[in-house]
Amino acid sequence: MSLCPFVDGIEIAKHKGARYRLGPELEICGYGCWDHYYESDTLLHSLQVLAALLESPVTQDIICDVGMPIMHRNVRYNCRVIFLNGKILLIRPKMALANEGNYRELRWFTPWSRSRQTEEYFLPRMIQDLTEQESVPFGDAVLSTRDTCIGSEVCEELWTPHSPHVDMGLDGVEIFTNASGSHHVLRKAHARVDLVTTATTKNGGIYLLANQKGCDGDRLYYDGCALIAMNGGIFAQGSQFSLDDVEVLTATLDLEDVRSYRAEISSRNLASSQGPVRVPALRACPSQASRVSPYPRVKVDFALSRDEDLLEPLSEPVEWKYHSPAEEISLGPACWLWDFLRRSQQAGFFLPLSGGVDSGATACLVYSMCHQVCEAVKHGSQEVLADVRTIVNQTSYTPQDPRELCSRILTTCYMASENSSRETCNRAGDLAQQIGSHHIGLNIDPAVKAIMGIFSLVTGKSPAFSAHGGSSRESLALQNVQARVRMVIAYLFAQLSLWSRGAPGRLLVLGSANVDESLLGYLTKYDCSSADINPIGGVSKTDLRAFVQLCMERFRLPALQSILVAPATAELEPLAHGRVSQTDEEDMGVTYAELSVYGRLRKIAKMGPYSMFCKLLYVWKDVCTPRQVADKVKRFFSKYSVNRHKMTTLTPAYHAESYSPDDNRFDLRPFLYNTRWPWQFRCIETQVNQAKMVFLPVKCLLREYQLISLEGREAF
Repeated sequence: MSLCPFVDGIEIAKHKGARYRLGPELEICGYGCWDHYYESDTLLHSLQVLAALLESPVTQDIICDVGMPIMHRNVRYNCRVIFLNGKILLIRPKMALANEGNYRELRWFTPWSRSRQTEEYFLPRMIQDLTEQESVPFGDAVLSTRDTCIGSEVCEELWTPHSPHVDMGLDGVEIFTNASGSHHVLRKAHARVDLVTTATTKNGGIYLLANQKGCDGDRLYYDGCALIAMNGGIFAQGSQFSLDDVEVLTATLDLEDVRSYRAEISSRNLASSQGPVRVPALRACPSQASRVSPYPRVKVDFALSRDEDLLEPLSEPVEWKYHSPAEEISLGPACWLWDFLRRSQQAGFFLPLSGGVDSGATACLVYSMCHQVCEAVKHGSQEVLADVRTIVNQTSYTPQDPRELCSRILTTCYMASENSSRETCNRAGDLAQQIGSHHIGLNIDPAVKAIMGIFSLVTGKSPAFSAHGGSSRESLALQNVQARVRMVIAYLFAQLSLWSRGAPGRLLVLGSANVDESLLGYLTKYDCSSADINPIGGVSKTDLRAFVQLCMERFRLPALQSILVAPATAELEPLAHGRVSQTDEEDMGVTYAELSVYGRLRKIAKMGPYSMFCKLLYVWKDVCTPRQVADKVKRFFSKYSVNRHKMTTLTPAYHAESYSPDDNRFDLRPFLYNTRWPWQFRCIETQVNQAKMVFLPVKCLLREYQLISLEGREAF
């Protein structure tokens, strides 16, 4: 916890003329505290930061709205604490808690269930001594200033079917605030924007949304996107990805625009009559606004507007600028990598570079990170400059060229074996040269032979690859030895490669297994997929290829062209006449495109084997027979369940995709299955047999039609 971000942000806001400061959800302690919320220390230190803010001169003459956990009557709540000039105005607890996907708020907090009701909250002594208040309102209330009315929502409440802003707007609230802790997922930004613009389109009003930005110490990246909207339009857009610790968004809006907009909404002001009108007479109908239960109002002797504001130019509507998924990948995981690097106080990254799309994409993410660092320094970010100087251990260093910075903080390594091709070696070397990484080439065969020598010495047996007459069990074991040796070598070089060059520090090992391979378990446990962090572990192969294409064009990296067109291969089996004999999709028995479909249906649509079969029977009806669909679904679930245990050891990965199989928090399932799925597969077979009876007459008719057509052609 530090006061600097709060103080800096409030000073910038006041300098821009703001009179209300809204921060993100649980900002004082950080949203990602998780089980630390159970600790009394977290509550204590949050109160200490609040006390420091209350007595800081920076917080004078501006309403400050901060997020922190509060214990009320021995119950823990996720709260907004709103204060002005050293006095707490209201503590507003969150009423709808996020409890799906990565969110576990019900584990730590209780939702406030007393709508439009408040209680007395007796302040701790350290706060009483500062504010000279014994108690303050705690609950669901709104602020009534001299010139407007302000109501709060907290993150998830915007996403609920009946959000608080609906009734608050009908009760005369003109400004809605939303403090969020919303993490990045590819293609998610439009959902936030649509919710806010729809809310203010239907009911009018000004909507402020503040969101966390950056890595909070785990797999999630909070992607900002702060915004200010009014009457269905966007008037200010914050950045989605940046390296800055503090970003302040302001807008100058006219409250009269809200009032005139609402005056035109007849459905808000005059409710439709129910049923037929039986007499030809005018009938007065109660308005929706008059029927809503009123909110308790906390009177605030303060105005958000000033007389001199009449001369201020009003903010103009802006069109929201969205990133493409490829651009999101180039920015989000790169910012996440930067946060991990600077906060872990390591000297850079070590990446096993195989010459394939996955490791190539990971290298490009580091290069993109270097590009963002150089841009931030160019635009005057002293925080980023201080961090990069610490990382490279050079107080006078100023990064200007991404390639030069990459040479300092990224070490890549091509680990060849007797099964490696010259093509992959060249592709890895060419990419390393173009992004500027410190590149190492080595051969792992001596280590592999030494390990196999120990096995042969002990057992008297020498396993062989399938291509050399060995069994599939022997071949798989030989492949796994190569993969695991690479992991050991990666960690050795991460710890000592800088030492060997006379430089201080160690490197973070980067993994590069994509979300589709993890889903199917197409990886060796404790191989190169085992690393410190994995920036692409939540990204599909399809999206990765689009990202690599973007990097090739934007960063002018022609080496990526040959990487894109090459078949994906692990190169763990012997070459055939010097050529790769093994490809990933052949090994898996599934295409990457199919894996994305299975992943979304399994996790997002929440389908088991039978439901997935029924769905795909229709979706793939033009390309697959029922038997083929059944075989594909059964093959996927069999392999998925056999390999599910590997998810327990997945490297912490950037969360970017809603069908991630991450076992840590997001995808909680057993890792020991009955891999035969007897009941489910029997249900599938029943449907296949029924489908045969339905499809048989159609096939007979089609055959008959073909015969008639052939006879007709012969007649002509």
